[in-house]
Amino acid sequence: MSYVLFDVGGNKTRVAISEDLQTVASSVQFNTPKKCADGIKMIGDEAKKLLDGSKVRAVAGGIRGVLDDEKSGIVHDPGGRLSGWVDEPIAQKIKKVLNAEVYLENDAALAGMGEAVFGAGEGHEIVVYHTVSTGVGGAKIEDGMLDEYRQGFEPGHQILDVDHTILGEDVEPTLENLVSGAAIEKRMGTKPEDIPQSDALWDQLAYYLAHGLRNSILYWSPDVIVLGGSMIVGDPRIPLDAIVKHTNEVLGEVSETPLILNATLGDESGLFGAMALLNQKF
Repeated sequence: MSYVLFDVGGNKTRVAISEDLQTVASSVQFNTPKKCADGIKMIGDEAKKLLDGSKVRAVAGGIRGVLDDEKSGIVHDPGGRLSGWVDEPIAQKIKKVLNAEVYLENDAALAGMGEAVFGAGEGHEIVVYHTVSTGVGGAKIEDGMLDEYRQGFEPGHQILDVDHTILGEDVEPTLENLVSGAAIEKRMGTKPEDIPQSDALWDQLAYYLAHGLRNSILYWSPDVIVLGGSMIVGDPRIPLDAIVKHTNEVLGEVSETPLILNATLGDESGLFGAMALLNQKF
């Protein structure tokens, strides 16, 4: 029997299978449909192709947005990219298509679990994961288990530019609006990937991000912070050495800076997180 893994992002959806919950046997990627019904159908169709007649023991996956209390679907998508998926019984619909129990989690949280168990955070007890891409997300993982939460983790929405001196009065002064790819494109008028690595902007973004990491360090006291997402591991990127330097500076003598590492699992971090979640269930 096989396990089905999925990761529904604002732009791309990935579907994979695993035989042993240690490795991804095969996977496929496609553009995320705007309508939930279309997305569920594609997840089911692609999973069945990968399964090639094998039976499904269980399904697990992540989706962007704020999950409901039962973790059966999303009640809000802050960026609006999955507005057509909001208030839909996603887990129930996938269960009907694949005839197996479905475990749903926030996509950034699952990516963090993947990195904590199988990636850069492996071997560390307390791992904080931050993804900086189109938006900013993250989670705290302890002993390979996602911390309990009431409404999800939203580190990207922490207020940093309190007096609006950087972003102006009309923009919410959050970490996400300071360093995310979507925010940079809106602010600079060009896609981040088209901004040369030599541009001073990348060091400035490292400085902004360091203030967000300072809060994570003081609130969560991690052994290691793992950073993922296209703005961190892409090309060009916010350089890790600059992030570490600025984090040391903004922490001062308040606290020691923990190990800060780049993520290692790339686009499959959420799939590995789904495996980590299923390992807890079986």
